[in-house]
Amino acid sequence: MKKYFILYKPFLLFLATFFLAYIVLTFLYQRYLSGFEENEIDSITRMVGKNTAQVLQLFNDGSAIEESAAHPYMKLFYDQKYVARIIEGCNAISVIILFISFVVAFSGKLKMTLLFIFGGSLLIYVLNVLRIAALIALIFYFPKQEPFLHGVLFPLYIYGVVFILWLIWVRKFSRYASKDIK
Repeated sequence: MKKYFILYKPFLLFLATFFLAYIVLTFLYQRYLSGFEENEIDSITRMVGKNTAQVLQLFNDGSAIEESAAHPYMKLFYDQKYVARIIEGCNAISVIILFISFVVAFSGKLKMTLLFIFGGSLLIYVLNVLRIAALIALIFYFPKQEPFLHGVLFPLYIYGVVFILWLIWVRKFSRYASKDIK
């Protein structure tokens, strides 16, 4: 047993660090969410909604956002038509937590790790806002494609971005990055 622990120690340390970071960040996020009433929109989701509406207004004057009075979501209008809603799960925080947990598990130098976490999280946030804006416009023009767009294409897009960021991190900046000069 000890032989296997020694053999797989790097992998086991990665798993332990990843899950510890993921659990701690998820716990902190849940604590943050618990500070809001049951039918109240959290401030991160509200900010994502407002940023999405700002992007949509660049392309369509009839775009707007409205908070639901009875439910914790924001209604998005495109060309003055109600198209979709933004709920807490749309704010990409769970994706950012996943991203951060992986980077921490493969951490490198502290300064570079923190800069990559900040820059990557900001990039994921911005790309998520653009993703939602594109999704709203596409659902407006192709409403029958909503299940494919929302359930397949756009999750693939956001998780694809995270995967590419992970590859960049592991290959260029983590402690496991190749130090060979080519």
